Amino acid sequence: MKLLIHGRNLELTPALREYTQSKLERAVQHFADMVKEADVHLSVARNPRVPQQTAEVTIFANGTVIRAQERSENLYASIDLVASKLHRQLRRYKERHSDHHHSPGHSASHTRTTDEVIEEASIDGSLIDGKEAHLPNPGVRRKYFPMEPTSIQEARHQLDLIDHDFYLFREKESGELQVIYRRKHGGYGLIQAKQ
Repeated sequence: MKLLIHGRNLELTPALREYTQSKLERAVQHFADMVKEADVHLSVARNPRVPQQTAEVTIFANGTVIRAQERSENLYASIDLVASKLHRQLRRYKERHSDHHHSPGHSASHTRTTDEVIEEASIDGSLIDGKEAHLPNPGVRRKYFPMEPTSIQEARHQLDLIDHDFYLFREKESGELQVIYRRKHGGYGLIQAKQ
């Protein structure tokens, strides 16, 4: 597994790197065939009155993104919590794909690898020739990613894996962009454009 560890407002000591690596390797050891890469962001709050230390991990498993984030007053405790959370999410992901899709009458859909997606989306020529750089407005962070058509059930499953409050997806039947989100009082909600 390729492991990238980044630190914000803290010094990444060899002991901290080693601890993070051992905890994550232990969390994914039963899923090593699925997990190819993990991206770890460790951070400490700048305000000394707010003892908040965060561990955020994004794992790329068979073309699926699994994300977890935990905060506590101790960075090592945050790493322990996020490793446990990732282990549970990976187990849920594996159970869903092994039991649900391989039951009689069902066949699992093929999830493309990162290399396959990169090959398909290869770009000829330069992307920056004749263009001028423009900075976005302060406070606006943009993210770009391919959106394969997805069913509402698959989108709900992705929402559970990425550990966010919402998930934007392109609905399989209509091709429309939709947002599924967790409701505060339980359940899920779906935001669709009005026709």
